[in-house]
Amino acid sequence: MAERPGHIGKATGSSPVLPTNFKYMANKIIGYLLLLLGLVIILSSLYGTYEMFTGKINAPEIFKVPAKEIPTPDTNPRDLQKQMEETIRKQIAELFPIETIYKLLNLISWSIFAGVLIIGGGQISGIGTKLVMPRSNP
Repeated sequence: MAERPGHIGKATGSSPVLPTNFKYMANKIIGYLLLLLGLVIILSSLYGTYEMFTGKINAPEIFKVPAKEIPTPDTNPRDLQKQMEETIRKQIAELFPIETIYKLLNLISWSIFAGVLIIGGGQISGIGTKLVMPRSNP
C-alpha cells in the first residue's frame, strides 16, 4: 500500500514520523504561547509597579522596621554625653524617619525584581518570536 503525502506513518525504527507541516504548526503554536506568556509577565510587573508607586498597594516588605525601643529616662546630670547623643539621635530621626528609609529600600528591591521580570519576559517573548518566524534555509 502506498503512503499518502503528509500521512503519519512509521519509519524503519519504532518512532512515528511526523509530517513537516505538523512540526511547523507545533512550533508556531508554542511560539505564540511563549510570546503571550512573556508579554503577560512584562505587563503584569509594569502594572504592579504602577500600582505601588501610585500608592494603591504597598510594596512587599523585604526590609521590616524594627520594633521601637522605649528609652528609660535618665535624669543623672553627669551623663551629659549620653543626653547629647540621645538628642542628636532624635533630631536625625526627625529629619530621616526610619520608616521612610525602610519603605525606600522596599521600593528599590521591588524595582530590581520588576526589572528582572521584565528582562525575563523579554527573553521568553524573544524565544517565542524565533519559533513563530519562518526560518530561511541558506
